[in-house]
Amino acid sequence: MKTTITGGEILVDSLVRNDVKDLFFIPGIQLDWAVEALRKRPGEINLFVPRHEQSTTYMADGYYRATGKTGTAMVVPGPGALNAGAGLATAYASNSGMVFITPQIHSGGVGKAYGLLHEIKDQSGYIKGLTKWHTLVGAPTAISGAVSEAYSRAGNGRPRPVGIEIPHDYLQTTVDVAAVGSTVTVEKEGCDPIEERVLGEAAALINSARLPVLYIGGGVIASNAGDSVRRIAERIGAPIVMSDNGRGAVSDRHPLAMNSLAGRAVFEHADVVVVIGSRFADAMTPTASWPAGATKYVYINIDAGDLTPPRAPDVAIVADAGHALASLEDRLEKRVALSNERAAEVKSWAQAQISMIQPQAAYIEAMRNALPEDGIFVNELTQVGYLSRIAFPVYEPRTYIGPGYQGTLGYGFPVALGAAVGGGGRRVLSITGDGGFGWNLQELATAKRYNLPVTLVVFNDGHYGNVRAIQNRVFGAEIAVDLCNPDFQLLAKAFGVPSVQVDTPEALGAAIRDSLSGGPVLIEVKIGVVPSPWHLLRLQPMAGMKGPEAPENPLDRATQ
Repeated sequence: MKTTITGGEILVDSLVRNDVKDLFFIPGIQLDWAVEALRKRPGEINLFVPRHEQSTTYMADGYYRATGKTGTAMVVPGPGALNAGAGLATAYASNSGMVFITPQIHSGGVGKAYGLLHEIKDQSGYIKGLTKWHTLVGAPTAISGAVSEAYSRAGNGRPRPVGIEIPHDYLQTTVDVAAVGSTVTVEKEGCDPIEERVLGEAAALINSARLPVLYIGGGVIASNAGDSVRRIAERIGAPIVMSDNGRGAVSDRHPLAMNSLAGRAVFEHADVVVVIGSRFADAMTPTASWPAGATKYVYINIDAGDLTPPRAPDVAIVADAGHALASLEDRLEKRVALSNERAAEVKSWAQAQISMIQPQAAYIEAMRNALPEDGIFVNELTQVGYLSRIAFPVYEPRTYIGPGYQGTLGYGFPVALGAAVGGGGRRVLSITGDGGFGWNLQELATAKRYNLPVTLVVFNDGHYGNVRAIQNRVFGAEIAVDLCNPDFQLLAKAFGVPSVQVDTPEALGAAIRDSLSGGPVLIEVKIGVVPSPWHLLRLQPMAGMKGPEAPENPLDRATQ
């Protein structure tokens, strides 16, 4: 029986004991003893090695969002950790459970500015700023406890990344097996009994409302509470307005399910709004997503910080969404606040405006028709992607992935690769612009190496299209937005990835259908200048975003 163990072996053993099946990492000298420990345990953890450190955290993010299982990323310290920062920031903004592991410099040099290899000033502070919990391991024997606590915390409460730093000499150090620390777990958050008084106040507001509206965010998906939302909506006849992060929690086919554009129509008539698992805050200004006015608000959120100003809850419930809704459901009186027929009018009102944005709407329709219903759609910051936030129908949870409030250009393709790893063979459709694709086009090598089922659609207009549109709208001129692109067909060929170029929605749909089996495929779509969809996005459009005047709100008309 083995009586001694290295710190690297402790780390790998801890990963296995915490049920890590897939690891996204790039090896390097400070990780040598951990990587050697992985080599000695073949088949226990699947190893995915991308071509840039930022892709380790992006892939771990996509893995979580497709599965609900904590993703794991590991890179060397210093520049490695810095490179991984964009993926950490995106995961933090998108509420993704992730364990981020990086060594530190030698334990005797931490904080002393000796100029050791990969040393940066205050690496711990940097990681703390991108995670909800962080620890710097203080001894080789403490590695096991730190890892178990990290996994316990990552998915507990509001899912977000957590960070572990391990001085690299600890990974090489040999210790007695008997001295290895025990596991550490934390108490589950968000499931304590909710005060009867608070539940009663919430139910009273909802029951007295003329038109209650349910506004749901990513917290509903994280708590698997979509069915609870649906039951309550059907019980009281309330429309369900889904934020970008909440897309798919309830199928878009449900008669009461609405995107944020349709949400404008019902919010104008709502007298009570129940905000469930959402920050409910504007992306550009420190204001709520919709002004309070005479409307009353019930907020349900596991994070008490999301119940504070600029939001103004009349009733605030700090709890997991599923737990809170289960406690509230039977207190609500059965009725029909909004009939399915009136809801259909609202949805048609929104769709008519979406259909005017061409050719984007046609491309989105072609993509949706070609992708299987359980396929995973990864949206990006591109002209077709912006409209997709409201126009791409979503039928199942965890089949729509967006950038969150971080808005990280170029995140989509590596996130899609992680989603493909976790997706159990489901096809992943990743869209990007030619500008954003430049951030991670090297990951075609990763898609090919692991034969991942990803269809990548690159909309190529030769520019940073959204920046160009803003410059021309605001200043009447453009600068620094034109791109010198590679030949994307030759690029794909160089990586051994099949590719095709198309220029119509019909051809795009056919190319996607042709791509649905096997490994990665790149589809390039040549497009020109397209109309802005921004006046249709969000409950309230961003300042200065003007478009055609909206048709009359169907709820302004009296019920016949």
